[in-house]
Amino acid sequence: MAFYFPVLLIIAANVLYHICAKSIPSQMNPIVSLMITYLVAGSLTLFMFFLMPQIFTMDKKLDITLVEQIKQANWAPYILGFVIVGLELGNILMYRVGWNISLGSLVSNISLAVLLLAIGIFFYKEVISTSQVFGIGLCIVGLIFINK
Repeated sequence: MAFYFPVLLIIAANVLYHICAKSIPSQMNPIVSLMITYLVAGSLTLFMFFLMPQIFTMDKKLDITLVEQIKQANWAPYILGFVIVGLELGNILMYRVGWNISLGSLVSNISLAVLLLAIGIFFYKEVISTSQVFGIGLCIVGLIFINK
């Protein structure tokens, strides 16, 4: 179950995420919506850090302070902050310009999957099988049909 839990969490969170993104009032400034979102997320993650540190650290060192953890950060969490704002804003705007909840996520996620597959091959030297190449082709054909 530990192997599948992260994937199930991602699926459940993504379903709720898209329902929430589509449900933000159209008269509300999306930037204000993001401020509320990140205030809640920041508060929740700070609470989780102090409540359950042993769950989220791989080396099980429970004596590492928050300041010491922040000192260990490289460039990635800082850039991720910018990227997440773009992702959230893009999804909110996608629904505001009229994408259906059933298609907007599908088009963006299939496109993302195909791009990440190419990135995995070229930058991370991942190997894909013939059946995976066939699947990628089906995804691309599916995108063409979905967008007609």
